[in-house]
Amino acid sequence: LLQSLGWNYVFGPDIAPNSENPSIVARRKSLSEVLLFDVLERSLRRINPDIPEEAIRDAIKKLQQINTPDLIANNEMFHRMLTEGINVVYRKENEERGDIVRIIDFENPENNEFLAVNQFTVEYQYERNFYRRPDLVVFVNGLPLAIFEFKSFNANETAKDAFNDHKIKIKDIPQLYTYAQIL
Repeated sequence: LLQSLGWNYVFGPDIAPNSENPSIVARRKSLSEVLLFDVLERSLRRINPDIPEEAIRDAIKKLQQINTPDLIANNEMFHRMLTEGINVVYRKENEERGDIVRIIDFENPENNEFLAVNQFTVEYQYERNFYRRPDLVVFVNGLPLAIFEFKSFNANETAKDAFNDHKIKIKDIPQLYTYAQIL
């Protein structure tokens, strides 16, 4: 369905480190990474053409550093960045300037990169070599904005089962849920 709407689609293992079938759309350096940095950087440069490179890197660093013990606070902090942009300061012509880096182009949707990743494996935040794999993660500009858990009607699974799957994953891989706006 998403592909029919113009979204790119990638099988999660194809963007994983050391993939045997590497994707040209995106690439991850580790399974603990949940932001697709190559897509994010490319998108931020396209959306913010007048912002210098060092300020774009600073904005990416601020996105990366959302990491308090409170997942709700993290999610609220990201939501502010998503809707209001990220404040950056940089030097231009020997003068310090402030600006805002927008991370989604709401006025020109075609200026964003849309990617659906099936079976997106994420390493536990607090334990190494343990993993969770949401069924589908939807990225806009390299940011994981929606996480889907699908259930089979034939297996008598319910929405409550999907909800419980999210609760378990929130505990194990909160770094992914920091950015999720839709479950």
